[in-house]
Amino acid sequence: MKILYAIQGTGNGHISRAREIVPLLQQHGELDLLVSGTEAEVSLAQALKYRYHGFSFIFGKKGGVDKWATFKTMNLKQLWKDIHQLPLNDYDLIVNDFEPVSAWACKVQKLPSVSLSHQCSFISQNTPRPPKWNYAEWLFKYYSPTTHHIGFHFERYADFIHTPVIRSEIRAMQTSNLGHYSVYLPAYQDKTLIKYLSQVKEVEWHVFSKRQKAPLREGNVQIFPVNNETFNQSLASCEGLLTGGGFEGPAEALFLQKKVMMIPMRGQFEQQCNALAASKMGVPVVSAIDQGFTGALHDWVNNGQVVNVHFPDETAQIVANMVKQYAR
Repeated sequence: MKILYAIQGTGNGHISRAREIVPLLQQHGELDLLVSGTEAEVSLAQALKYRYHGFSFIFGKKGGVDKWATFKTMNLKQLWKDIHQLPLNDYDLIVNDFEPVSAWACKVQKLPSVSLSHQCSFISQNTPRPPKWNYAEWLFKYYSPTTHHIGFHFERYADFIHTPVIRSEIRAMQTSNLGHYSVYLPAYQDKTLIKYLSQVKEVEWHVFSKRQKAPLREGNVQIFPVNNETFNQSLASCEGLLTGGGFEGPAEALFLQKKVMMIPMRGQFEQQCNALAASKMGVPVVSAIDQGFTGALHDWVNNGQVVNVHFPDETAQIVANMVKQYAR
């Protein structure tokens, strides 16, 4: 059996989940990997068959998407060309994690494909989403359209939705509490984070930065370049995680029984949805880093509670069932 696994390369969550899923897919056949997108710092251990520019959103420095940088990186002519030239007929199963080139190539070639992603959970109207954002629903529907869907979210909002994929390396971690807080907020510049975090002096902050190339310290704030191993070590030994409105990072922190606070990116519908879902579970959510942020941060550090979750290890069975049901 030949399998294509196509992965979104914007942000680190998709690649991180793929690190767990790739070895499982390899147990079922010959696997080719495709990645499109430009914003991930982590990578796969396995070689890629296809690497495309794709269509990525660029993180800004003030809590939202950098629309101008996103526009400048667009190459719609190349995207169109890649969609129409990607060879797919030899594959018995095409698996897609919110990746547009392969999804639209399947659509053009009238081939079935399977979403194995967090984003496809929004096909269910039971999945939490804020009001007055309906115009953004088209992104979930048309960015990476597939014929079949297997979703992941914090809770099972529908039959096809499963709890998060927690990587084996996270499940196997020995945790501790050394008192520091881990921070991953790629939509904010480092100097903004240092300004506010340094005002909460009773704890140490480990900030993981997309922009910093070497570690540095400013008072009680340590800045680290994004690195999977270093981040995992910090997360395993922290008291809590301060992060954006992503999915995989908060899910892993919740699994490790760490306190979590989320600051979803402005203008990013998916992150707003994730933050709403997390808030319904008891995770505190802050709308922006502004004058009221320091007070919220003090309250979280001093009074925040761990949210108990149940994320069973079902990934191997999900992959096996997917292959059995959808392979041609």
